[in-house]
Amino acid sequence: MNARDALLTAFLQHHGLQDAPTQALAGDASSRRYLRLTDPTGNRLILMDAPPENGEDVRPFQSIARHLHEIGLSAPAIHAADPAAGFLLLEDLGNDLFVRLIERDETLEISLYQAASDVLISLRSAPTPSLARPDATHLAAMTGIAFEKYAEVITGRDHLQDAAEFQSRFHKILNQILSDPPVLALRDYHAENLIWLPDRNGPARVGLLDFQDAFLCHPAYDLVSLLQDARRDVSPPTEAETIRYYIERTGCEADPFTTAYAVLGAQRNLRILGVFGRLCRDYGKPHYVDLIPRVWGHLMRDLDHPALQSVAGLLRNNLPEPTPENLSRLRCP
Repeated sequence: MNARDALLTAFLQHHGLQDAPTQALAGDASSRRYLRLTDPTGNRLILMDAPPENGEDVRPFQSIARHLHEIGLSAPAIHAADPAAGFLLLEDLGNDLFVRLIERDETLEISLYQAASDVLISLRSAPTPSLARPDATHLAAMTGIAFEKYAEVITGRDHLQDAAEFQSRFHKILNQILSDPPVLALRDYHAENLIWLPDRNGPARVGLLDFQDAFLCHPAYDLVSLLQDARRDVSPPTEAETIRYYIERTGCEADPFTTAYAVLGAQRNLRILGVFGRLCRDYGKPHYVDLIPRVWGHLMRDLDHPALQSVAGLLRNNLPEPTPENLSRLRCP
């Protein structure tokens, strides 16, 4: 038994779960792992194992979960915690992930995505927690990973000058959209992190997962995360209808909002290109490369927006297209 397993055994013993049947659940892009436990009374719990020695910290999850509960949203309740060791015992919200429900019945897509939009609409009027609010400089800098871990790996040449020129131009574009009051952005807000809870009411019908990296940003940020999903194809009618639904119910002006949607889409998708490249090359997770063509498609569509005219040509000329040959270069060490 290694040291991490010994800590886990001690944590479970402390909470009377040392003999609990366990089931491993699918993880995410981090070094966290998740286990489903069944306690002696038959209740199911989720164990989050987030090793601090790997840079994980459960305290942001605890803090944001508490805030989400206070404003009436369905984050998992926390039953026990050992932040120093990196363990949380969480409410089990069940198996009805949006992605699975839609795979079984694609006619549910629009209604589920509208329910997910209701969560984002509720966040517009909710108080915001004390979190970082990245400015235009920071958001622009976050795209640098696309040049370093995607473009440079494929082309074999330095892209520092391209990155600097892009960020300089993009900073000006971002400044034009960031004047709106910020909201809580959960960031990994997509169909694999949302659970349908039909017995609850209103926005609480959507169970929320994987929000520890949340920050404060423009209200369009999480709508982009939801609709320009790196992991699944959201149908164009669902994307258009969900945006229309959001605009109609918030009363926000359509043109500024759809501009922000395209600009933040470009920001997010550039970053994701680099993150997926890094996950492959630095962390031995090559399956993320298979998602890159979809992310590229989102980015190219975002760049068609007139607000991005000053950077569209630069990116199209300097970022390599994810052809099979280029993707193979990302996979090769």
